[in-house]
Amino acid sequence: MKHFKERVAVVTGAASGLGRAIALTAARKGMRLVLADVDEPGLAATREQAEACGAETLTLRCDVSDAEQVKTLADLSVNRFGRVHLLFNNAGVGCGGFLWENSEADWKWVLGVNLWGVINGVRAFVPLMLEWAEQDEKYEGRVINTSSLAGILNAPALGPYNVSKHAVVSLSETLYHDLTYNTDRVSASVLCPFYVATGIGDSGRNRPPALDDGRATFPSRAAADTLTRAALDAATMSAPEVAEEVFQGICEDRFYIFPQEEMLVAASGRFKN
Repeated sequence: MKHFKERVAVVTGAASGLGRAIALTAARKGMRLVLADVDEPGLAATREQAEACGAETLTLRCDVSDAEQVKTLADLSVNRFGRVHLLFNNAGVGCGGFLWENSEADWKWVLGVNLWGVINGVRAFVPLMLEWAEQDEKYEGRVINTSSLAGILNAPALGPYNVSKHAVVSLSETLYHDLTYNTDRVSASVLCPFYVATGIGDSGRNRPPALDDGRATFPSRAAADTLTRAALDAATMSAPEVAEEVFQGICEDRFYIFPQEEMLVAASGRFKN
């Protein structure tokens, strides 16, 4: 896909960070936008900025861990714009701590957003994309799933996050092959950035009360959070720069999108001895 003007992009996690950067980059390229997040004030701010770029937008509060809410997102997208061309399964959260200290609520929250959010997005939108491809030989669609370098490497004290992002890489690779088996007009990419200056270090602000076990901090979590925030503050690549790299990857029909390619050297080390 090399042309974006007047096409439609759905972005989850659009209220801040990388999701907002992807949405605004899409807006500047002339796309129409469906923006989803649980952070309604942040979502409204993204919508305002996107509309200032001339984009037509639809926003929806959506918890991507809930399949019915993602189904509603798909239905409203189709009702408003007819078709979707780019689906960015981007919503993500994280929490630190040693594996044996992470609670069941920690696992349910992180896997619910990071993994089930992608699963729900694929299940809600891909059948529609395949229908549109069958109906129209000019249709092009792509699913872009946000993983992380943590989907390739495993840092300590980030167990649920690492597990979720490895699963997203596996899911995306399988999706790519499954789509290739069915059509040449719908494809998939997986985005694997290293540390980028976003708000994910404070994602606990959006943690639902039902999955809050009351253990806001403990020594290994506090240490992991401190290190994560320091790494995010020291990030050498901004969210808008990553977003531009994402669209370049789409133009070049890349499956793996590694914005910081120098980190692939570190990733290759896992296969040695």
